[in-house]
Amino acid sequence: MRFKTDENLHPEFSEWLRDHGHDAVTVWDQGLRGKSDQEIAQRCRSEKRALITLDLGFGDIRAYPPEDYAGIIVLRLAHHDRKHILASFPIVLEFLRIEPLEGKLWVVDERSVRIRGAAPGELSL
Repeated sequence: MRFKTDENLHPEFSEWLRDHGHDAVTVWDQGLRGKSDQEIAQRCRSEKRALITLDLGFGDIRAYPPEDYAGIIVLRLAHHDRKHILASFPIVLEFLRIEPLEGKLWVVDERSVRIRGAAPGELSL
């Protein structure tokens, strides 16, 4: 899977994704730090990369219709420190095995993944 991690995630997160077999780059890698959300979203579209972010604004389907993207993952975690994020992400890898991300918005917390376009409700492991 091709990912771009937003600037609000530590670069180690992209390294972790690469270690798990994914093509992952950071906003930092590409000199996009400080660019607008719209610019980041457009770059994800043109590169066909799914965005992973802590920015709840990307969960606004009117501004960022999921069907226009390779996928959007918004992390809604209780804590935003690097250790907590890394510990929480294996649930996403599990869902990637059973549910396509392309054209969908995933909202991830510590216990579940809510998927826009999936059956009503949330999915849990």
